[in-house]
Amino acid sequence: MTRPTDLNDTLFQRARRVIPGGVNSPVRAFQAVGGTPRFVQRAQGAYFWDANGKRHIDYIGSWGPMILGHGHPAVVEAVQQALLDGFSFGAPTEREVQLAEEIIRYVPSMEMVRLVSSGTEAGMSAIRLARGATGRSKIIKFNGCYHGHADSLLVKAGSGLATFGHATSAGVPPEVVQHTLVLEYNDVAQLEEAFALHGDNLACVIMEPIAGNMNFVRASVPFMQRARELCTLHGALLILDEVMTGFRVALGGAQSVYAQQIPGFAPDITVLGKVIGGGMPLAAFGGKRAVMEQLAPLGPVYQAGTLSGNPVATACGLATLAQVSQPGFYDRLAGSTRALTAGLAGAAKEAGVDFCADSEGGMFGFFLLPELPQNYPAVMETDRERFNALFHGLLDRGVYIAPALYEAGFVSAAHSAADIEETVAAARAAFAALGRK
Repeated sequence: MTRPTDLNDTLFQRARRVIPGGVNSPVRAFQAVGGTPRFVQRAQGAYFWDANGKRHIDYIGSWGPMILGHGHPAVVEAVQQALLDGFSFGAPTEREVQLAEEIIRYVPSMEMVRLVSSGTEAGMSAIRLARGATGRSKIIKFNGCYHGHADSLLVKAGSGLATFGHATSAGVPPEVVQHTLVLEYNDVAQLEEAFALHGDNLACVIMEPIAGNMNFVRASVPFMQRARELCTLHGALLILDEVMTGFRVALGGAQSVYAQQIPGFAPDITVLGKVIGGGMPLAAFGGKRAVMEQLAPLGPVYQAGTLSGNPVATACGLATLAQVSQPGFYDRLAGSTRALTAGLAGAAKEAGVDFCADSEGGMFGFFLLPELPQNYPAVMETDRERFNALFHGLLDRGVYIAPALYEAGFVSAAHSAADIEETVAAARAAFAALGRK
C-alpha cells in the first residue's frame, strides 16, 4: 500500500531550498519541538486547515492578533472596502487619525500615537525616543522579555550589575549592546541596585507587563510599582511593551489591570501591535505629549516608514477595535480562557502530571511545573522533552499550541465551549500518554 504524501513535508522541503530554514520567522520551524511545521491553507473562526486538509483548533491566532477568530465578517468587509479605495498612498488618510483616536480613547496614558508597521519597529523607535527625550544612553530590559529583533535588544544577561549585556545574535557588535543592562524579571532588589549604580544615566526601563515570550509570566504588583517609582525618582522613562497584551488581556491593556492595584499607575511610553492591526502588519508607540513631540517633524528624534498607517491595515484595526469594545466582550473572552486552563489542569491532574497555568483576558500560559515561575530561569526548569511530547500529542489530535515551551497561547472570541471541550479531551489523552512514560 502506498503511503499518502504529506503535503506539509513536501512544502517544507521546497521552502528549505529557497528560504533559510524553510520559514520566515524562526519559531515556525518546529526546531524546538521537532517534526514538520504545518503549512496553513486557510482559516476560519477558531480553526485552520493545513496542507493535508486537516483541521486544527488554533491557539496561536497569528501569535495574538486574531482575537475575533479568523475571517470575522465585519473585519473582512472593512478590508474589502479599503482595498477598493487603494492599497497604499504614502500620504495621510482619515483612518490613521481615527485609529490613533481610538487607541488614545482606550489607553489614556497615550496622549499621542505614532503608527508603524511592526512590533519590532515600534519597540526600536520607543527606545530611540526615550534616549532622545532624556539625553541618556543606558537602558534596562529583563531576561526573558522580547521586544523585537532590534540590535540593542538582542541581549542576554551580563555577569553582574556592574556589567552590561552580551549580544545573543551574530551580527550585533558588542559596542551596540554595551549600554543595555539585563536584569531578572520580578527581582525588586536587583532593580533597586541597578538604579543605585546607573540611575542618573538610564534613559528607560522597558518591560512586558505580562511576559509572553517566556510563556506567560506576569510582573508582580510590587515589582511594577517599584519600577514606576524608580523611573520617576531618577528621571528615566518607563516603557511598557504591550505588543502582545494590548487589547488582548483587557480593553485598556495590561496597564489598566495594574492601574486597578497601583494608584495613579501609568507608563511614560506604550508599545502596541498585533490586535490593533487585526492581523495586518500594523503597530504603534505612544505616550505623554511632551515626550512624543520630540519626534520628527516636531522634534530631533527621527523615525519614518513608507507603509506606516497603511490604509488597509488601519481599516482592519478599526474594525477589530469596534468589535472588542462591545460591552461584555472581555468578560466572555476571559471566561473561555479560564475554562480552557481549568480543563487542562484537570486533565493533567488525572494523569499525575505536574501542571500550573495562568491567564488574563484572552491570553494564557501553562507550565509542566508544580507552581508558576516568576522569571526566565524558573521557566526553563520545565521538562523540555515532556513538553515536546505533549505538543505533538495535542497536534496529532488536532490542537495547535505554540511549538515552543516559552510562548504564550491565545483564545479568541470564536472558540466555543465545544472547541474547549474537544481541546480538553485531546489533552486528557496526551497527558495520559505522558504519565505512562
